[in-house]
Amino acid sequence: MLTVTLGPLTMALNHLLMLAALGVACLVGWWVARRGGESPESALFNLFLVGLLCARLGFVLAYWPMYRDDLVQVIDIRDGGFLLGSGLVGIVLATLWQGWRQPGLRRPLGWALFSGALFWGLSSLGSHLYSKGTALPDLSLRNATGQSVALHSYRGKPLVVNIWATWCPPCRREMPVLQQAQGEYPHVTFIFVNQGETPEIVTTFLATTGLSLTHVLFDGTGVLAQRVGSMALPTTLFYDADGRLIGSHLGELSRASLRHALEPFERAKAPAPAAQGN
Repeated sequence: MLTVTLGPLTMALNHLLMLAALGVACLVGWWVARRGGESPESALFNLFLVGLLCARLGFVLAYWPMYRDDLVQVIDIRDGGFLLGSGLVGIVLATLWQGWRQPGLRRPLGWALFSGALFWGLSSLGSHLYSKGTALPDLSLRNATGQSVALHSYRGKPLVVNIWATWCPPCRREMPVLQQAQGEYPHVTFIFVNQGETPEIVTTFLATTGLSLTHVLFDGTGVLAQRVGSMALPTTLFYDADGRLIGSHLGELSRASLRHALEPFERAKAPAPAAQGN
């Protein structure tokens, strides 16, 4: 399951777990503060924002060549470009500074952060273990000529499956990025699975936008999205050559976030270093 639907709102599962962890931290911090100490709620929200800022800054610095020519993309966090490591470093440093300034906050804040981190770590690990290695769905879709195409026929090479529609603005914005990646990563197969539209609509869209996409398939009933557990568009899935899921991305992809998602394929492609003789 990649998304959770709450009424009219669809949220990525990892984002929901993060917010739930913040809620657990606030509840535990409030409970501990009742027994002595200052309430850590405002400090927790500040630390959350510091973590997000540092995670974004770390990602931008790591992929700076892809941001320097369009600085507006630095603040466009819709691409989901965050690095966990730099975010955690920012939280740790900010926590030490906060505890030094406010001694009465140390115990409640410490317990709050421990509880929130424990909840987030265990729930994220469970979600990761559940989805990691999920097989490419065993189903067939139609191509533009109406022929049936089995997804399993694409096994044998790393596979990127993009679930999209022409009426979806972030889908349209990320299409040039995916088109460029087709040429930059010839060892990876890109499949574009359109949701609920006719070949005529998609062909017109591609012609008017000047896009040239390979392996465009049509899913009239949205069965693929149901199988992978995502009700949000766009959704991009990353499978290894054996058809096992190694990652997913909900929302718009930028050049940097796509490069980050494709790094496992690049590591797998790199030859092992030759053994050195004595």
